[in-house]
Amino acid sequence: MNLPLDRLAVPIREDCGTMSALVADDLLFPAEATARGVARALYASVKELPIVSPHGHTDPRWYALDEPFPDPAQLLIVPDHYVFRMLFSQGVPLEDLGVPARDGSHVETDGRTIWRRFAENFHLFRGTPTRLWFDYVLSGVFGIDEPLNAATADRSYDAIAALLQTEAYRPRALFKRFNIEVIATPEGALDDLRYHRQIRDSGWDGRVVTAYRPDSVVDPDFEGFLDNLDRLGEITGCDTGTWAGYLEAHRQRRAYFREFGATSSDHGHATADTANLSSAAAAELFNRIRAGSDDERERRLFRAQMLTEMAKMSLDDGLVLQIHPGAWRNHSPAALQKFGRDKGFDIPTRTDYVAALKPLLDCVGTERDLTVIAFTLDESSYARELAPLAGVYPALRLGPAWWFHDSPEGMRRFREMTTETAGFYNTVGFNDDTRAFPSIPARHDLARRVDCAFLARLVTEHRLREDEAYELAQELAYSLAKRAYRL
Repeated sequence: MNLPLDRLAVPIREDCGTMSALVADDLLFPAEATARGVARALYASVKELPIVSPHGHTDPRWYALDEPFPDPAQLLIVPDHYVFRMLFSQGVPLEDLGVPARDGSHVETDGRTIWRRFAENFHLFRGTPTRLWFDYVLSGVFGIDEPLNAATADRSYDAIAALLQTEAYRPRALFKRFNIEVIATPEGALDDLRYHRQIRDSGWDGRVVTAYRPDSVVDPDFEGFLDNLDRLGEITGCDTGTWAGYLEAHRQRRAYFREFGATSSDHGHATADTANLSSAAAAELFNRIRAGSDDERERRLFRAQMLTEMAKMSLDDGLVLQIHPGAWRNHSPAALQKFGRDKGFDIPTRTDYVAALKPLLDCVGTERDLTVIAFTLDESSYARELAPLAGVYPALRLGPAWWFHDSPEGMRRFREMTTETAGFYNTVGFNDDTRAFPSIPARHDLARRVDCAFLARLVTEHRLREDEAYELAQELAYSLAKRAYRL
């Protein structure tokens, strides 16, 4: 039952943007007084900057239709693999959390029941970034200052459910309230971008752009790959049975995505392998792949060649190339079969970059008009490989601490391990990479706090002038991402 706002048991603060008992004013700032004072001042200079979100996974349908979010559980729990992977690890079935099953079998659909189950187990997130994000969302977005647990579950559920029925909590209103300047939503190569068209045609002034994610027609191990190539040919009118026609189909799709604001492409390969075959060798490889080759070496080589092909296309059309390697995706075949992709079973793996990226860098690495942003889930590669590579190749930039390392400690380690070799200006600021829309301001705020704390340390150690720290705080919070992604 949704209660009127004036009858809610949980106190709702009128100014939901201020910090509260759940989120301390000095969160993540140094304990030492002098450094803490510098961090506070730096943070005050950037905390109100607009949010540039160049790579996330929010649904463009939200902004196109601007409908109320269904209920607190569907908004905050069911789509968030950070949440349900932890609960599953402690014995809570995905079915009990409302995660849809591919076979249509029964899963919990009552939002209140799912919320209660989450609240009862909220203690499992102590010390995790999910706890920080969620406390921020409760306090900063919904104005709830009461800690979440089994006893408070119903009160918080009623409070959030009531707010979600108001105009102020619809997607477009929250987009404005969060001070989002631009957000990118990667779509697959076969997507018709209908919701981006609807956003554009609506006249709304919120800036939501797409990004080209061609994994389904680049990765031979992607489910339905050969059928996807046929569909790519149908959409573009190109002969995707030939290497030349296949490449032309990509060019057409990239151009189509650019019509809807795309400034980047995104590639989620398991490795960072690249290749630079001759045209004849590449065509011969494509023919074998198109015929359904089950040779893992050939399939891996094809993925590697396509990263270089995408980089060469980027030289022509200006799309920034993002490489997101290093995840063994869908590690559990049982979970993949029952629930599909992106259900928390993606696990980081060791990743080579020096040898893997060399063919691509030999081809385009010294191009000043190209931007290749490399991410990693292998922190051991930061200082040894990625920072030295980005510290010399003009085309290469380092993506921020990502996914499993999108945490206070992960972001600190990233700065500590990359800055001495790559500096700040060979990195690209922060991106939130989230499906959880209300957590976007939380993630950006935490990143700004971590970066300001890091800069404060450099200032108090006399390694950086204070005026330089203020400039860098602005760059890390806003400008670097905007420039790197050409937004």
